Amino acid sequence: MSILERARAEIRAMQPYASARLEASGGTVMLNANELGWAPEGEFSEGCNRYPAPQPVELVQALAEVYQVRPEQLLVGRGSDEAIDLLLRAFCRAGEDAIIINPPTFGMYAIAARVQDAAVIEVPLAEDFTPDAAAILAAWTPAVKLVFVCGPNNPTGKRIDPAVIVQLAEGLRDKAMLVVDEAYMEFAAGSSSASALLERHDHVAVLRTLSKAWGLAGARIGCLLADATVIDLLRRIMAPYPLPVPSIRAAMEALSAGARPLARQRVGIVLQQRQRLVEALAGWPGVREILPSDANFIAVRLDDPGETYRRLLAAGIVVRDIRKYPRLGDALRISIGTPEENDRLLAVLRAWLGEEGQA
Repeated sequence: MSILERARAEIRAMQPYASARLEASGGTVMLNANELGWAPEGEFSEGCNRYPAPQPVELVQALAEVYQVRPEQLLVGRGSDEAIDLLLRAFCRAGEDAIIINPPTFGMYAIAARVQDAAVIEVPLAEDFTPDAAAILAAWTPAVKLVFVCGPNNPTGKRIDPAVIVQLAEGLRDKAMLVVDEAYMEFAAGSSSASALLERHDHVAVLRTLSKAWGLAGARIGCLLADATVIDLLRRIMAPYPLPVPSIRAAMEALSAGARPLARQRVGIVLQQRQRLVEALAGWPGVREILPSDANFIAVRLDDPGETYRRLLAAGIVVRDIRKYPRLGDALRISIGTPEENDRLLAVLRAWLGEEGQA
């Protein structure tokens, strides 16, 4: 059974909107899209009077090279959030279908589902904060169209054993699409991407983003890696021009051959600083536990997370309060900053927690 048979029939049958830019074929005098002939004044406005390509060829090719997939297996959009939303709208009928998530995990899966009026089935992570494949497969019903897993997981930071992904992929064949969120994969040294499964499993999709390791959170560039038929389906319901011209330029610069070594260097610094924070905080008064992390953050259990949060904020340092998540009622999530930012963090925590040693 093709995974498209699990998608909404009306989406499969619909005729997509044909944008002026998509219909254009060559030409230098563009009079087909009702644009203004002049660009605004300003350093970053060049070309902004013209609509961008719906899926810029050079950007798609560059991303396909980075993620080691074919261009037709890649959809680029406004962060991973857009891909999540598109999947929900394409596969879940309002009031009838459902998704499976593994709390504590990224909140947008459930939000996108509820906006679509799809049910959310929660299968909690195991005690070590990894997905329980057997429990997920046992929770499946014919209403479930999408199963989301996140690895390394947000907000806990734990990677997923590739064998678990394979087990889920095999168990969900002809049943549901498995969506693996790999937003933090670049920080999980030695991990392999679930995109390696795409050639054999048309029901596996992978979320990637330039917001984390590539430093482009403000540009909002994310990708869905999936079977070409799934990419084609989602393009039917995607906005005609999802990516702003400045964001495309920023992504192309970051992905250029000259810039890639800098990205790798900065990931290395993050890994060193992550270890530094773990070693510095371990055993401090008031620190109960530092959860193992393969991401660019650590989740820290504290005796008084509320007061710790307030003291950091008073010093101008903002961390994430994750006490609302299941089993994390005593935790804060701390992103790994620059060495200088981490110096400030440790100085404030040392003063508050009474640690006398040096970081």
